[in-house]
Amino acid sequence: MVQTVIMPKPGQTMEEATLVKWHKQEGDGVRKGDVLFEIETDKAVLEVESFHEGTLLKILVKEGETVPVSVPVAFVGQPGEPLPAVPAPTAAKPEARSAPSASARTAAAPAAAPAAALPAPVAVAAAVPVRPFISPRARALARACVIDATPVRGTGPGGRVTEKDVRAYLDAKGYNRLRVSPAARELAAKHGLDILHIRGTGESGRIMVGDVERALAERPKPMSKMRQVIAKRLTQSFTTTPHFYVSVAADMTDLLAYRKELKDRGETYGVTAFILEAVILTLQEFPELNSVCEGATVRWHGSVDLGMAVGLDEGLVVPVLRDAQNLSLREIHDLAEALGARARAGKLLPDEMTGGTFTVSNMGMLNVDSFHAIINPGESAILAVASTVQRPVVREGQVVVRAMMNLTLSVDHRIVDGTKGAAFVNAVKSKLEDVELWKRLT
Repeated sequence: MVQTVIMPKPGQTMEEATLVKWHKQEGDGVRKGDVLFEIETDKAVLEVESFHEGTLLKILVKEGETVPVSVPVAFVGQPGEPLPAVPAPTAAKPEARSAPSASARTAAAPAAAPAAALPAPVAVAAAVPVRPFISPRARALARACVIDATPVRGTGPGGRVTEKDVRAYLDAKGYNRLRVSPAARELAAKHGLDILHIRGTGESGRIMVGDVERALAERPKPMSKMRQVIAKRLTQSFTTTPHFYVSVAADMTDLLAYRKELKDRGETYGVTAFILEAVILTLQEFPELNSVCEGATVRWHGSVDLGMAVGLDEGLVVPVLRDAQNLSLREIHDLAEALGARARAGKLLPDEMTGGTFTVSNMGMLNVDSFHAIINPGESAILAVASTVQRPVVREGQVVVRAMMNLTLSVDHRIVDGTKGAAFVNAVKSKLEDVELWKRLT
């Protein structure tokens, strides 16, 4: 029997996804557990496995198309079986794709009965052509000269671009004075570049292959879906949320020495675990920082769902430690390590990256003195953690060298004032400097 493969819904808030790559083609055999295709959500790229065995009979959604969740994307069955009368779903919007990261695996949607026919797309008026009317001889000349004929002004009937117009355009642009290597011309033609817009760096301005490659590299490239969502959300946050910032320097010398003692005893803790625990404890003392402004109201979160920013090549993801106030320091360390590894491997699911109430962004491993982070939408604050460095400081009237770490709190000024923000970040600092606290927690 023919089985319908549908677009899965990997997250509770997911409404659509982009199919970025098929791992099987029509006519290929399919076994249970085989990766059928990859989808890109606003959080990650996920692999979708098959729940069915047979042959991939029909692909309904092409690579690069964005469709709602739960719609049919393909049929799996035995060769020769009649296909259900389900038209290919209309793509929500085409998505150009950048190279995906290492994908995370998720289960494909189970078999579903053939869905009711989707409504036919609404007819729309044809778009006005943006390219000029151009004669075949003029088009051939433009192609042979590796130029874009769009700017050419047509003098033929109805503004038609003629061969004479193209030649006049070439003369006006000094085309005959250009020097282009054959390989560069071939490469530009292959990729549809306009040779007139390429600056030559060879002898006497000769256009070389490297010049064409540079022009290709400078072409605008569409953002990935993840990058688009990051840009949209952070722009919205920064333009609608009045940020203010409070910075302190925490003395990490004693904590680092105690951490080394633990390591010598076989108990390994990352510095991040201590920072996260200090924030979790402080958020319970300052509930305003674990809240969100919703216009004229403020909503307090009863649990600390702590976001932990992880930087990837393709963007920033923020896995969430759920109910972090109930976790021990060891559990925080282990969970943070596991989430970080899953994030770098691209194996986080969308629901693991939503619903945070406060975020810690730690760039300590990147050799930065300080930075200001942008508050994630749905939260009221974010803590930016810089690198720990050796600095001269004054202790009891003496200049000594200590391991210092800058902390910068970004706060939503609508619900938190400067005094409260300062008290919060100083409370985090005090906990990090209180070795007796860590001895009780380890």
